[in-house]
Amino acid sequence: MSTTFDDRKKGFETKFQKDQELQFKVNNRRNKLLGLWAAAQLGKSGDAAEAYAKEVVLADFDKPGDEDVLHKVMKDLEAGGKPTDAATLRKQMTKLLDEAKEQLMNESK
Repeated sequence: MSTTFDDRKKGFETKFQKDQELQFKVNNRRNKLLGLWAAAQLGKSGDAAEAYAKEVVLADFDKPGDEDVLHKVMKDLEAGGKPTDAATLRKQMTKLLDEAKEQLMNESK
């Protein structure tokens, strides 16, 4: 027999799962946008830029948090002769996070 408490618990669990899925999608989109931005800094375009953006997305699966992505992009920009400090990259990541949220919201309409 289901109770109101059980129904509410299930509702909260479902909402939590959807929120986690959305956050995962937003972070992946942000990382792709960051990869495309970094690719442009490195003079890459088209398929090369898309391939690099994919590498940045995959880098996020190395460790929890954003440090793996930040480290990869910083290292690649430095190797490409476009050194960028961590503060600048974090600022760009924050800006792109907002853009990623907006893009996903517009896609779901």
